[in-house]
Amino acid sequence: MSDVEESVEVEFPTVVIVGRPNVGKSTWFNRVIGERAAIVEDRPGVTRDRHQRLAQWLGIEFWIVDTGGWMPSGSELDDKVSRQVEEAVRDANLVIFMVDASVGITDEDELIAAWLRRSGVDVLLVANKADNERREQERWEFMSLGLGEPFSVSALHGRRSGDFLDEVVARIPRVERPSDRPEPVGADGVPRVALVGRPNVGKSTLFNRLVGEERSVVHDMPGTTRDAIDTLVETEDGPLVFVDTAGMRKRSKVDDSAEYYSLVRALKAIDEADVAMLVIDATVGVTSQDQRLAERVDVAGCPILIVLNKWELLESEQRRQVEADLARMLYFIDDAPVLKISALTGKGVHKLRPVLQDAIDQYHRKIPTRDVNKVIAEAQQKQPAGGGARVLFAVQGAADPPTFTLFVNRELPQPYIRYLERSIREAFQFGSTPLKLRVRRKGD
Repeated sequence: MSDVEESVEVEFPTVVIVGRPNVGKSTWFNRVIGERAAIVEDRPGVTRDRHQRLAQWLGIEFWIVDTGGWMPSGSELDDKVSRQVEEAVRDANLVIFMVDASVGITDEDELIAAWLRRSGVDVLLVANKADNERREQERWEFMSLGLGEPFSVSALHGRRSGDFLDEVVARIPRVERPSDRPEPVGADGVPRVALVGRPNVGKSTLFNRLVGEERSVVHDMPGTTRDAIDTLVETEDGPLVFVDTAGMRKRSKVDDSAEYYSLVRALKAIDEADVAMLVIDATVGVTSQDQRLAERVDVAGCPILIVLNKWELLESEQRRQVEADLARMLYFIDDAPVLKISALTGKGVHKLRPVLQDAIDQYHRKIPTRDVNKVIAEAQQKQPAGGGARVLFAVQGAADPPTFTLFVNRELPQPYIRYLERSIREAFQFGSTPLKLRVRRKGD
């Protein structure tokens, strides 16, 4: 094998699920990966973005991609969703075309079948919702679509799922994972960056610019992104997982079950993130909802970056007002970096990566015990706690976030603990990285 061949990166095969809205694509996707990663709702239009996860069957790994319902003619948003589907199919090794056995062939099914025949991709036709023997027999009706013998499954109940997956892996190449290959999206070891914010502030536009392709559907209608979308991106500093989350509104305004699950998934993305980017629409200013989101991220314990999007649209006086509101309403994260950008034009976006990398490095940082105790001793010498209380010994017991345990002879006042935290932060230049201090009395 030549040196050139050895340097080529091995890619896992990609299996894409397509079909008209509400045939069960997301239910099947969730069954294959073994968790409720995609939102499932018994009505069309819930899935809008491509949703990709690594799956495995019979020891064969492959990417499985859930897509929105393909609509050949519809609204502007329908067109954007359809383009996402078409982009996914172009990159696929195998396409699963899902139809509804309980409904039969529709005009939309025939249009999709014609498009897939023209595309030249390898297609497996599957009739979903075949929950019993009678429904299984109805699959033969779909032979007229010209895509070969249809399979029948029930994504909801798992009926015939194993047989169908056997056929799926038989149609795709088997690729062994190299020992030096980065872990897949969502695995340990790859830093996760969550983009959070209110609806319609430009998160998906920024996400698409960061990952370098139109990965999330962008449309000027609140609530376009339903799921938290993960994308692994190789950077100069190593791989990063960017997570585009649904816009989060007040709970009192979440009156839709799909939107509720979007909110739950966005909160989970925050809890699992190494860094959160709070995207704020500068033309609207800092709102009470932005403040609550910042509080939620602060509680999660990961570093936060404040991104003021659409900054170029503001006049000088408006900019000063936004900066004043930022200092007043988000005072509790006043160490957080603030970046002023335009996600639409790309202005200022290049400044994000070095700031992100620095925040990630600080979040995982470990300080030698000797250095920690030196800083604590100097802080106590400058300002004793009073009442005979003092720190006898200190150690960093964990990272993610950096967590320090202080062994004391008696209880320390809370203001003094905050003073010691500030001393550690300044001495080791932790910046906006959250720090945790645990206090243990000698003998406890």
